[in-house]
Amino acid sequence: MIQAIAIDDESMALEVIKAHASKVPFLELTATFTNAVEGLEYLKSNPVELVFLDINMPDISGVELAALLPKETLVIFTTAYSDYAVQGFELNALDYLLKPFNLVRFLKACQKAQEWQELQPTKEPIFIYVKTAEGQLKVRFDELMCCEATGNYVTFHLRNEKIMSRLTLAEIEKTLPSFFLRTHRSYIVNMRLVDKAERHQLLIDANLFPVSSTYMDQVIEKFEKS
Repeated sequence: MIQAIAIDDESMALEVIKAHASKVPFLELTATFTNAVEGLEYLKSNPVELVFLDINMPDISGVELAALLPKETLVIFTTAYSDYAVQGFELNALDYLLKPFNLVRFLKACQKAQEWQELQPTKEPIFIYVKTAEGQLKVRFDELMCCEATGNYVTFHLRNEKIMSRLTLAEIEKTLPSFFLRTHRSYIVNMRLVDKAERHQLLIDANLFPVSSTYMDQVIEKFEKS
């Protein structure tokens, strides 16, 4: 899944991108901004892989903003002015969408992003978004001690808080990096954060998480390989 945002000073243009993005199964548009500076601030704490970026904006142009983005962030420029195309590609933009663009053209640009992503060395993710009653919350793996099945919910035990989401442990297990390990029918533990391992429990920051007999061998194997 490609995480993306869109920045355009015209709200109608953002609505078009939202509508198109909702039809692309491998794209998640996490936020939109009519203010370029606000979009840049969001990116400081919410890194994404792709930015749909209008070029002709007040205060700071899309070209100027693109130069401030991390080099690994993909940019697809969107503008009503074809004169900007050359300038856009000089900044190594992935694509250039000339307004008004239809779903087919939008999808083609997104496929370029997908192809580029597939060519990159495999990297383990550093966070996920979790759906809660308060909305989509970002959960960083370096803060997530374990996931616990609680009835029809999963409780995410972070170092400073707990978050609950209505899903199964099997569902969340598919999205976790390889350093998370099932230690119990109801627990998946972040093995990178384990401070101490005892016979039937793991210690993380004074928190104890169980290890059942069923999963004991794979927990021991994980420690032997680390």
